[in-house]
Amino acid sequence: MRIGLLTDGGYPYATGESRLWCDRLVRGLPQHEFDLFALSRSAHQEDQGWVRLPHHVSRVRTAPLWTPEDGTLRGSGERGLLARLVTGGGPSYGRRDRRRFAAHLKALATAICAPEDTGREPATDGGLFTEGLYGLAELARERGGLHLALRSETTVRILEAACRARGTGRTVQSATVLDHLAVAAELERALRPLSLDWYGQDSLGAVDLCHATSGGAAALPGLLAKRFFGVPLLVTEHGVQLRAHYLAATDAPFGAPVRALLATFHGQLAAEVYRQATVITPGNTHVRRWQQRCGADPARQRTVYPGMAAERFSPVGEDDDQGGPGTLVWVGRIEPAKDLIALLHAFAEVRRAEPDARLRVFGAPAEGGEGATYLAHCRALAAQLFPDEAVGAHAEGVSPVTFEEIGGPEVPDLAEAYAAGGVIVLSSVVEGFPISLVEAMFCGRATVSTDVGAVVEVIGGTGLVVPPRNPRALADACIALLRDPERRARLGAAARARALELFTVEQNLAAFRGIYLELISHAPVRREADAVDAHGEPLLFATPAEARLLGHWTQPQPPATGAWSEPGTGVPSWAAGAEPEPAPEPEDVCAAVHGPGDGDA
Repeated sequence: MRIGLLTDGGYPYATGESRLWCDRLVRGLPQHEFDLFALSRSAHQEDQGWVRLPHHVSRVRTAPLWTPEDGTLRGSGERGLLARLVTGGGPSYGRRDRRRFAAHLKALATAICAPEDTGREPATDGGLFTEGLYGLAELARERGGLHLALRSETTVRILEAACRARGTGRTVQSATVLDHLAVAAELERALRPLSLDWYGQDSLGAVDLCHATSGGAAALPGLLAKRFFGVPLLVTEHGVQLRAHYLAATDAPFGAPVRALLATFHGQLAAEVYRQATVITPGNTHVRRWQQRCGADPARQRTVYPGMAAERFSPVGEDDDQGGPGTLVWVGRIEPAKDLIALLHAFAEVRRAEPDARLRVFGAPAEGGEGATYLAHCRALAAQLFPDEAVGAHAEGVSPVTFEEIGGPEVPDLAEAYAAGGVIVLSSVVEGFPISLVEAMFCGRATVSTDVGAVVEVIGGTGLVVPPRNPRALADACIALLRDPERRARLGAAARARALELFTVEQNLAAFRGIYLELISHAPVRREADAVDAHGEPLLFATPAEARLLGHWTQPQPPATGAWSEPGTGVPSWAAGAEPEPAPEPEDVCAAVHGPGDGDA
């Protein structure tokens, strides 16, 4: 089977989300051939190169969702865009194509600006939105792209007219010229996949199945492959792209009209992706509920937990005395969403009840200045709440709270971090699939977590769960486990058994192996033109299977002794030369190593 794997900001790049999961999926299903269609998110990501690809990845197509001037399309930079729109000319289409572009964009803009009052009968299940989206896609396929058209003055005028049309809300009607420019720029960036040269018979048209590893931009090529060629679409989401957009919108330098229009666009795009997907595989029930709220059919959903390598944590075992039963451990990416401030205040209560307790925080700050600032704030609060303590008049003071990074002599790897304590704590206020909790469960550790995201689903009764932003409840749960070693041991053993049953790489691969076979078994056969007669009936043996093999397949050969042996070792000539060439890769680029908190939302 030939799988078209669609990624956004991840695999095969060495940095980015879901790269590790995608790499395990591809390597774990060597019986299938994979074509990668990857969207990159930054120049830095492209400079880091690719991970090493297995031999059954036959082709890699990449395209950027960024441009050198991308930073000027936000905030105060819209005036520069206005100058380019006014002086740079409009779309390089003929009169007929300009009318087509205007009509399709008007339908899309109308759906975004007044989704509940279009005044027309929907052309498809998605109404004006899908009419405009697929119309623009067909135009881009015929005429070579939409970049200039979507950045033209025509686009701004259509958006302005749609915002001021009857039936739009007050927020949308208050949009200014700069708001229209910002929306035009963001739409052009979001719709760039429509302008790619991936939609041919020798590209996405040649695959048997499209597997989008996220919603949003990654799924757009899958939508077009289904529309143009009838290729079935499988969508996997470990975190909901629409939810991530909503969370990021509050930090974007846009006004309320721009945020409202973009939220509607992404919401309708997500609904269309869920409508067209043959099967949707959410990574947990939390994501499953979000998808259903956005229009996903529950009958098409199958929850498939992301697989994790359990063997790297097997040396830890279930002995909670290895790192000290009185030690609390936190592991993750340090950022405000993890709420270490609440954890420090909770630990102050723990210390009053258990004076010998310790707290060890393992992790590095999130990328950007916000993570480093938050870490500095946490260190300052810890120094204020827990002054260095000395056991005697001539001893050096030591703080009961430490901030450490994994990789040092005391804690060389992630497994050692979890082994350093008897209780693992998660204090987040926002969480998707809690990777750190699953890792702690593989290590047989008792856990105390806040009730956010998929935490309750993952824990399943093998740990204690408290409300978020409640230091008192967090402290009480930690104290209860620190004082009861037998309960810690029972919970740790149950957690390890649950993790080995549900969250391993093997169960993940088995699930997708079955889904792939099921989808291809129900997909209609797309026959080649020379394999049917004048009436469209199949010609028996018109194209025998051997015709696709390289070399002289009729030449007798000794029995084969290996999958990819050299000529003369007993392998038929077509097999000896049929090994796919590996995809090009930069020098000295290795597969990314999963670090603490990697994959957390």
